[in-house]
Amino acid sequence: MAIKSFSLIVKKPIKDFKKKIKADSDKSLSIRSFLIGAISQDISKIRNVLESEDVFSTIECLKKLGVKIIKRGKGEYHIYGKGLGSLFANKNAALNCGNSGTLARLLIGILSTTPNINVKIYGDKSLNNRSMEKLFKLMENFGAEFLPHNKTKFPINLSSSSLPIGIDYVAGSSAQLKSAVILAGLNSFGCTNILEKQKSRNHTENILAKSSNVIKFKKKNNTNFIKIYGKKYLDAIKFSVPSDPSNAAFYVALTLLKKKSSIRINNLNLNESRIGFYSLMKKHGAKIKFINLKKNNIEKVGDLIVKSCKIKPIRASKEYYVSSTDEYPIMFVIAALTKGISVFKGISDLANKESNRINEMKKILKQIGVKCVTKKDEMKIYGLKEIKNQKKIIKVPNLGDHRICMSAVILSLVTGIKAEIKNFETVATSSPSFLNIIKKLGGKFEIR
Repeated sequence: MAIKSFSLIVKKPIKDFKKKIKADSDKSLSIRSFLIGAISQDISKIRNVLESEDVFSTIECLKKLGVKIIKRGKGEYHIYGKGLGSLFANKNAALNCGNSGTLARLLIGILSTTPNINVKIYGDKSLNNRSMEKLFKLMENFGAEFLPHNKTKFPINLSSSSLPIGIDYVAGSSAQLKSAVILAGLNSFGCTNILEKQKSRNHTENILAKSSNVIKFKKKNNTNFIKIYGKKYLDAIKFSVPSDPSNAAFYVALTLLKKKSSIRINNLNLNESRIGFYSLMKKHGAKIKFINLKKNNIEKVGDLIVKSCKIKPIRASKEYYVSSTDEYPIMFVIAALTKGISVFKGISDLANKESNRINEMKKILKQIGVKCVTKKDEMKIYGLKEIKNQKKIIKVPNLGDHRICMSAVILSLVTGIKAEIKNFETVATSSPSFLNIIKKLGGKFEIR
């Protein structure tokens, strides 16, 4: 579903605000719900789905693989599961994953062990420029083949394994690679065993836990062990997707930085593997409070209350990276507007996101006079108490990176420095309500 390209111009600072908002639904859960629902038994019923470009790409790919999906209302979908190993593709089928690395990696996990799959997989310019070498090598362990050989980026041709056998895998920091292995293991013979020393997002495991015959968990000496039993079946899933904590982080940052402001965000996903940003901000003085905590069948959720306040310079050790990956661009903005030296470690993987987020955020902060010193795995930001905006301008080129675009908007609204952001339509991949929410909070902008 193509969206017309446009630029966003922000000229004026936002006034203080006190609002209640609803952040967009969780993208990670929305995509996983469709993918797992497609290979489950019977009809999966999902409410409050994020209706964004990445999710629409997921739906279109699944329809090309023979999955019936019906929209029942705003954000409500029924997925008619085909069962494990039952997806099929016509000859010369091509699957467009758009901007979504989550979709690409998890779908390849499923298809690598699905019989008789021969498809071309590709994405937009940004996704096609991202290395998939680790993913391809993992799936080759299950017997899948990728052509041309030794190519590490999309477009790629995938031929599924004719006799997939479960593997043993030591997981790193990537939840997407871990999920791809889990999903490939579901339709493999025998068991797939995953050893996880550093816990990453576990949405895939939480959804699959409803089918207790396919997945088992054990923890010993701070190490997680996940066992996937292949060739079983998955029960249909039914739940309502909560709001996305990564999306909400941008409004939280705006509130913290804008004096005399506060917001409340209800029904937020508070999965422990997703709230590193909030823990880090609270550690450095942020007035952030979670209330009404509960479980919504799949995930822990609650309401969030935030008030503006003074933040201390941020010290983010590498342990925070996994639980706050998507929030680093906006944390760099907070650091730039906080007097003192903030240090972010263990961030090398940011170079392989929709853009090189280390370099691109460094360029943006340089434009407003903030000094940044970067190494491969570390960034130091020399934050300023006050930034004079005379003759300064924030320019963001066409990067195809929604998080960079959103961060630039927040930076402009707080400082009053004019921003010109090209190809802002990319924000619709994850946050279709972003501009409406900014407008509700009092922010002004122009679309060109």
